[in-house]
Amino acid sequence: MTNLVILVGRIARDPETRTTQGGTSITSISVVTDRPARKDGKTYKDENGYTAKDSEFHRVTCFNGLGQNVAKYCTKGQLVTVEGRIHYTQWEDQDGTKRYGCEIIADKVDFLTKGRTSNNEGAPDIDED
Repeated sequence: MTNLVILVGRIARDPETRTTQGGTSITSISVVTDRPARKDGKTYKDENGYTAKDSEFHRVTCFNGLGQNVAKYCTKGQLVTVEGRIHYTQWEDQDGTKRYGCEIIADKVDFLTKGRTSNNEGAPDIDED
């Protein structure tokens, strides 16, 4: 059995990092992917003559060293490849209503375009350790 996700998309907003009480660093990013939009099973052109697209936003969570490097080098608009797995969560809110969530737990993030760097050099591909 396999739970493998590969996304290629742009970072929708700058990374957000937090640290748990246990000292684990967690960085969250949102990656947007596009696909051709369809009407009646066929792709179509928008008012500007381009193929219309549907966008999806994916919550991606990076831990420890991977998350620290994503926070250090990634910025909104940067093109990345994310490899990881789908993780589903379930909880009850304050009103007792069951809530559900879905996120990608990243194992690897490849930077396909330059983001934030300290000396204008490209950032390396990073695997989670």
